[in-house]
Amino acid sequence: MESSSSSPPPHMDAKHEQQNYGGEAPPARRQSKAEGADGMLEGLGYKPELTRSRSTLQVAFMSFVLASIPWGLSTTLYYPLVNGGPVTIIWGWILVSAIILCVAASLGEITSVYPTAGGVYYQSFMLAPARWQRVASWICGWLYLVGNITITLSVTFGATTFTVACINVFESSPGASDVFPGTTWQIWLLFLAITLVCNAISALGNKWLPLLDTAAIFWTFAGVIAMVICILVLAKEGRHSANYVFTHWDNSSGWPNGWSFFVGLLHAGYATSSTGMIISMCEEVRNPSTQVPKAMVATIVINTLGGLLFLIPIVFVLPDIQMLINLESAQPVPTIFKSAVGSAGGAFGLLFPLIVLCLMCSIACTTATSRCVWAFARDGAIPGAKLWMKVNKKLDVPLNAMMLSMIVQLALGLIYFGSTLAFNAFSGVGVICLTAAYACPIAINLFTGRKQVRNGNFFLGPLGYFTNIVSLAWTLLALPLFCMPTSIPVTADTLNYAFAVFIGAAAISGIWYAIWGYNNYAGPPTGGEEE
Repeated sequence: MESSSSSPPPHMDAKHEQQNYGGEAPPARRQSKAEGADGMLEGLGYKPELTRSRSTLQVAFMSFVLASIPWGLSTTLYYPLVNGGPVTIIWGWILVSAIILCVAASLGEITSVYPTAGGVYYQSFMLAPARWQRVASWICGWLYLVGNITITLSVTFGATTFTVACINVFESSPGASDVFPGTTWQIWLLFLAITLVCNAISALGNKWLPLLDTAAIFWTFAGVIAMVICILVLAKEGRHSANYVFTHWDNSSGWPNGWSFFVGLLHAGYATSSTGMIISMCEEVRNPSTQVPKAMVATIVINTLGGLLFLIPIVFVLPDIQMLINLESAQPVPTIFKSAVGSAGGAFGLLFPLIVLCLMCSIACTTATSRCVWAFARDGAIPGAKLWMKVNKKLDVPLNAMMLSMIVQLALGLIYFGSTLAFNAFSGVGVICLTAAYACPIAINLFTGRKQVRNGNFFLGPLGYFTNIVSLAWTLLALPLFCMPTSIPVTADTLNYAFAVFIGAAAISGIWYAIWGYNNYAGPPTGGEEE
């Protein structure tokens, strides 16, 4: 018989090891998890090419930064102000967050079985009946690709216009914009600079990005707490009642009230659209089949609470809504902060954390999008795929895919010369494409009886049927909804170009499939050796 001094049970020993390594498994155990994930990836048909350097917390942190809720809700606040005011701002956020939680849970189930950088398009291929596999993965892949690129573009473009509006809090008179006039060329050149900087940081600093994401968490919460306290305590123009915050309706859009509320949901839909983008990082995560699903769901819960913490105080100190709607910048948050604290310097100090956060969000989106482009090129679905599928071993990033994404974004950014509300098109088409892409594997999974997810690490059982149905219902609403102009009557400047960009991308996808894909695209590998 062994003595009482024998080794502790394995589960106790593991707990002790994790305590010595700050809550994570020790290096040897982390390495074994990474090797296990690489083995699983090879089983799905791919050769591991990227380093698995992200832990569970780091995945969650990147997922949080992809959404960057305080900034994401700031840059699109114009839309609910036009379409319902406080009711749409608060209740629209709660409604969409609850729906997106269902989307995240549904995707989490599938990702726990198929954790690759190909994300939803690979999942669509694996879940679809054999005769529909190629078409399903092609359609979903192009939706996912266009969605990633345009949402990254909208984040970077939003960062540009938001930064200009923040600088102009120092204007000599309301609406003067005499500090930074923000002409078309100035906006585009600043957009160009931000895009180049974000791509450079993503490419050259890849191994430090998890640390940047971690720092962003503390930066965000410190900044939000400072903003909330300052605007509520100072409130130079007074505070509204709780009745105003939660029940006041102000429809300036020209749409009927009910439809106006739904059009205003672009605000919340945009802020939560990055939910599934984290799947593209699966091949850089140590244990993606459990870490990524948990990160997606947990992030939605945290973001919902964080969004309310940010939005409710803003609505309490909201100045005249018509004045905010008529701002040339279409960025009301800087003006709201300035009216609340009573000084330009104080407002800029509170806005500075949001400016930094929007740059962090742009970097995270750039990183995730480059992996999406690379994964789709790896399966031969993009023209010139052999060039875009190469990984820069020195930088440990798919550099060529990142450069392709950047070039496309800069080209689409030229739309701004035709419409000063081009941001609406970028954000709208990004939400449309990503929403549709997320729906593809969810729909296939539901209509094939949810058989393949039953052995996954994140199986939801009967609850999965509910989350799948809610996700698909949201898709059917969101697709036409976010093609709508913010208000009517419509002019050339206020037209929503999202539908035009969407149709253009669909045309490119269809033409390439007819020319090359029909005879050559076999879809992703399904296991064993690469095809």
